[in-house]
Amino acid sequence: MCGIAGSYLWPDGGPLTERLTKALAHRGPDGAGLYRNRVSDRGDVHFGHRRLAIIDLTENGAQPMVRSGLALTYNGELYNAPELRAELTSAGVRFVGTSDTEVLLQAWRTWGIDCLPRLRGMFAFAVYDERTGELVLARDQLGIKPLFFVRRGGGIAFASELKALASELGGSLTVDNAALVASLLYYWVPDSRCAFTEAEKLQPGTWLKAKPDGSVQRGRFFSISELAEAAQEDPEPQLNSVIAESMRKHLLSDVGVATFLSGGLDSSFLTALAAKHQPGISAYTIGFRAEDAKYEAMPDDLRYAKQVAAKFGVDLHEIEIAPKVRELLPHMTYHLDEPIGDPAAINTYLICSAARDAGVKVLLSGMGADELFAGYRKHVANLLAVRYQRMPFALRRRVESVVDRLPVASARRGYRSVRFAKRFLSFAGLPEETAFRRSYTMYERQELIDLINPDLGACVDDVLAEHAQTYHDNLLDDVVNRMCLADARMFLPGLNLAYTDRSSMAASTEVRVPFVDVEVVKAAFSIPGRHKISGRHGKLALKEAAAPLLPGDIVHRPKGLFSAPLRAWMSRDLAPLVREVVNEGELVKSGLLREDALRRLVAEDASGKQDRSKHLWHILTLEYWYRGATAAAGNPG
Repeated sequence: MCGIAGSYLWPDGGPLTERLTKALAHRGPDGAGLYRNRVSDRGDVHFGHRRLAIIDLTENGAQPMVRSGLALTYNGELYNAPELRAELTSAGVRFVGTSDTEVLLQAWRTWGIDCLPRLRGMFAFAVYDERTGELVLARDQLGIKPLFFVRRGGGIAFASELKALASELGGSLTVDNAALVASLLYYWVPDSRCAFTEAEKLQPGTWLKAKPDGSVQRGRFFSISELAEAAQEDPEPQLNSVIAESMRKHLLSDVGVATFLSGGLDSSFLTALAAKHQPGISAYTIGFRAEDAKYEAMPDDLRYAKQVAAKFGVDLHEIEIAPKVRELLPHMTYHLDEPIGDPAAINTYLICSAARDAGVKVLLSGMGADELFAGYRKHVANLLAVRYQRMPFALRRRVESVVDRLPVASARRGYRSVRFAKRFLSFAGLPEETAFRRSYTMYERQELIDLINPDLGACVDDVLAEHAQTYHDNLLDDVVNRMCLADARMFLPGLNLAYTDRSSMAASTEVRVPFVDVEVVKAAFSIPGRHKISGRHGKLALKEAAAPLLPGDIVHRPKGLFSAPLRAWMSRDLAPLVREVVNEGELVKSGLLREDALRRLVAEDASGKQDRSKHLWHILTLEYWYRGATAAAGNPG
């Protein structure tokens, strides 16, 4: 896991690449390297690299790696590197070291772009061929690792993080207001969009080739939709075997590996599997101040984590989340690259920081299981909504009237069931795609239009149309798997993998996600929806796979939340910041957000009638991101 940067046919590309690489120092504190070569009379190519040494800790694994006319700067891990190495060795390839970087470079030399479908892991890389003068950028199948780039006049500048490009290209990049509208709807910027108008994200499963004449060619080597459609015809897999094999591959490392352990099904399953291979493995979990947890009505996850740790001989480390959130908020907003309103990013950062302080560089996360196996409440709720629509209209109106009058919190505690009920009724009567979107987005269409500058109203409809197109762009005939596919295409890369990468790398650690693996994904979509959700219970197939290994009360416990006590923070720690954003914030001053609408959100939350804590948290993150973005735009590097 590292940070990569570079430029191709870019004026002053050398100094730019050096600055970009320096900006990524937190992603790789173990080493740095630069590479330069003349492309043509049009200019040069420059690569930069920051190394977090995980496999082959010697100089044989240093980057950029240059071998016989190929140069590579690479961020990621190849979990099938041993198999690829053996295949290449049998074909006559000789290796200098033991790194997966060298395996990737030699695979590229042997198979070129055709090597990409063979790669099993997480990766974003740039490879330059000194013979042809061509540059290729590539990103892994599922969007685990990021790669941002800017094209200009036939040249390209790229980096692992958007903030590096934004700060070093300065005033030449402008904030994309349509992307900010999308972030308000979702509380993150979808992977199909970018927060700056000229910048792009290389899409998952794609490559981009730049040629010396300034032309660019793009291609796709993987489609999760096509994989999901084909998997429908496959027999149901032995899921526990598929996951165990992925877990074993994800333990490949020359440094110590630990796990996240929340006490939920996903992290407990992975931790139990990891402990079989590495007895005494360390795990990290979080807890909250008692008063915050009570006010948020949060479950006691810690006791479940302790139970799993005791059963499997895991060395458990507990981290209490009672941060100085006013100081931490701008720090996290900076590292998240784009406005991301999920407080779980703070949890990830604090866990990774504690692990790094203990000498741990690599952690395993259960990320992705909920998306692939229908583990979120929204999945069950959307199926329940179909039944709800069959109820007599008069009865539904009475239910809605009663729930609308209930408070979500009192002065001392929150009412979790009321929050869930209000959320459910906000989408229960809508058509399938609209209901699914509304089950996890922040605003109704008109609410969002009323919140933003009237000139941006058309952007709302563009964002909604994009979601509908993504949701329906498949041939799946199973509503549960349609939801899972939409999550795997939007929710997973745009939010969860994005904040996991940024938060972990801010602490100079690598997080691996064994569920977000091509073979696990294929297995997940081979399972029909009726074997994922039954009645009010989700993730059935995964529970069945874990049942032989885990205690029953872990397998069948209610879904936990890898979140934070937002209502407590909003009413206490962050209340002054909320007032500042409403009265003096840059979003209001610039005209992007309307002050009257913000005041309504604050009043609704303060009264306890509606839970607007998540909305307000995201507006705070957006405010701090916007301040940093506009400052960077005014200070070109």
